[in-house]
Amino acid sequence: MELREHRRPLSAIVLAAGEGRRMHSAVPKPLHRLCGRPMVLHVLDALAALGVDRVVVVVGHKAGEVTKSIESEAPGGLVLEFVEQAAPRGTGDAVAVGLTGFPESFFDLEEADLLVLPGDTPLVRPATIAALVRHHRDARAAATVLTARLEEPFGYSRVVRDKDGQVARVVDERDCSPEEVELEEVAMQLYCFGHTVLAPVLRRLVPDRASGEYYLTSAVEELHDAGYPVSSLETPEAIEAAGVNDRAQLAAAEAELRSRLNDGWMRKGVTMVDPEATYLETTVELAEEVTLLPGVVLEGTTSIGAGSVIGPHTRLVDCVVGEGARVESSTAERAEIGDNAYVGAYSVLEPGTRLARGARVGPFFGRG
Repeated sequence: MELREHRRPLSAIVLAAGEGRRMHSAVPKPLHRLCGRPMVLHVLDALAALGVDRVVVVVGHKAGEVTKSIESEAPGGLVLEFVEQAAPRGTGDAVAVGLTGFPESFFDLEEADLLVLPGDTPLVRPATIAALVRHHRDARAAATVLTARLEEPFGYSRVVRDKDGQVARVVDERDCSPEEVELEEVAMQLYCFGHTVLAPVLRRLVPDRASGEYYLTSAVEELHDAGYPVSSLETPEAIEAAGVNDRAQLAAAEAELRSRLNDGWMRKGVTMVDPEATYLETTVELAEEVTLLPGVVLEGTTSIGAGSVIGPHTRLVDCVVGEGARVESSTAERAEIGDNAYVGAYSVLEPGTRLARGARVGPFFGRG
């Protein structure tokens, strides 16, 4: 899904500096895991699928921990740079800091596009980002914002249009007038900018009077008032760009990602008797004709061979299961289960266990 048409350079800034106080956790917000992967890594996975030239990740709270985690799990082939926002001075300041992560030659390019994405939007799909970039390029816009229409837009910034129907402002909800609060079109905080206009407009931003922070949303009004074209792309699936700010939203995002993951495996020939009661991490590998019964939890680098039946109520962590095996109502970690082996109910396979082809173990079999 790489965006190679016209070969215009495309880079990205991912904002991952937040502490996430509403998570009530010592874990930095970007590192909370979804389907076994830190949420910010899901954003980077989407960018990797597009073939972007460079990604600058803006870190802040526990910067070292966040950087180390991302570097250890980042998708291959992605050129990453990390810059630290020393003080939390808002999204506008974070993007300005992010620009320092690009080489000087980047700013000499006559045509280049720059995506800005929050690190807490793990549900965004590569296709949606690609559509935003294409729309931005087709419109020859200085900036393009992803929007959605919500019947209940509480908590989101509203999109305000001018008399010609063009995007004029993006207003944080707390700053909305009574009329603007009623608007149903909201900004999803995913932007595509022409890189030549972004740095100058960021320098013109003024701090919010109440918080003292610089908001990226203000750049939209600055560009519009200066006569630059600002466009928008409306997504029919607002959930894609929904941010994760607390544990309830984390659970909702996990459910959505798990549904997508399970659907993908079923379309590849895996049977799930009850997909809603089947929990897989993104690093799990399944062959065709695998059957997963309700209550199965597969984690880490677990791989299941063709024709095997797993479950019900079975948890496997970093295990290798051969072809035609059966594992029911058991737990195992870092174990190898051979072809056509049978692991009976209530078995516990300790790390390092290796079961030969055709072995039968369990309360009624002992170790075979």
